[in-house]
Amino acid sequence: MRENDMIYEHLEMVAPGTQLYEALDSILKAKTGGLIVIGDTPEVLELVNGGFHINAEMHPGSLYELAKMDGAIVLSSDAKRILYANTQLVPDSMIPSFETGTRHKTAERVAKQTGQLVISISQRRNIITIYRGNWKYVIREVSVILAKANQALSTLEKYRSVFQQSLTNLSALEFEDLVTLTDVTTVLQRSQMVNKIAWEIERYVIQLGSEGRLVRMQLEELMADTKDEGLLVFKDYYAGSNLSEAWAQLEELDSDDLLSLASISKALGFGGSLASLEQALAPRGYRVLAKIPRLPMPVIENLVKTFDGLSSVMDATIEELDDVEGIGEVRAKAIKEGLRRLREQVLVDSHI
Repeated sequence: MRENDMIYEHLEMVAPGTQLYEALDSILKAKTGGLIVIGDTPEVLELVNGGFHINAEMHPGSLYELAKMDGAIVLSSDAKRILYANTQLVPDSMIPSFETGTRHKTAERVAKQTGQLVISISQRRNIITIYRGNWKYVIREVSVILAKANQALSTLEKYRSVFQQSLTNLSALEFEDLVTLTDVTTVLQRSQMVNKIAWEIERYVIQLGSEGRLVRMQLEELMADTKDEGLLVFKDYYAGSNLSEAWAQLEELDSDDLLSLASISKALGFGGSLASLEQALAPRGYRVLAKIPRLPMPVIENLVKTFDGLSSVMDATIEELDDVEGIGEVRAKAIKEGLRRLREQVLVDSHI
């Protein structure tokens, strides 16, 4: 998970269905405003000045009542206990802040100085803002997030359809030994686009909390048979020596870089020139073999190591397949039959 995305873990604490969300919603509706720090680290406690030391179990009603006072509230790191209430926080005034209100300025500076999660509830603007370090996020209403999630699901469905078709075309080319680097990079490009949209929806689901169950179910259904396809394509054609690192670099590419097939070609271990995109490639066979029922990955690994690519596996006799570790006569026949059926199905699908 990217560093910027890790903040979404904190959003789970304030998502619908949690006690903290219930309290924040009550404070927001009452228009009392509030300043809440989640964290009892020494850095936070050094900023606490005055107020009441409570050390009581956090309850939405209690937090709501305490927020009626002007001071800040300090919760434990797990947000399960109220430690201080009606306290004044005194952060370093030299820390830059671009907020205008006193409460928001304090929240931003405390977050930057302590690295802890700080929640500011605006009394006039009626919004909830979360700060942590240099990061700031304004919590949207559930209806707004839900609308964005549904729109993203619609986009994912369209991209997934295009990705599935590109996989079918790639499979047909693989069975005919006609694959080029352009074909592979195009599939990987669409795979990463699908993954990025799926991760965007996952972030919406995190923010929706208990209200995001239906969105999560739809996401899981759409991604059920596409989740690992991109990685298997990458394993089939990667030309370097450190696959996990190269795959991580590919996943780190932003949307602009993904538009360039040359960037994906470099991640695969090939050059980024236009000429290199036309070179012919041969698959190792990970992705196609993974489609054969009841064929575990260790056995697929043995097949790939024994034979020089997918075409060699297809040309192998049952006796040659039987000699591979983990494959008996029954499994060897199943592999031959499975590859035959896949080839026929793919060639039919590619011409529809």
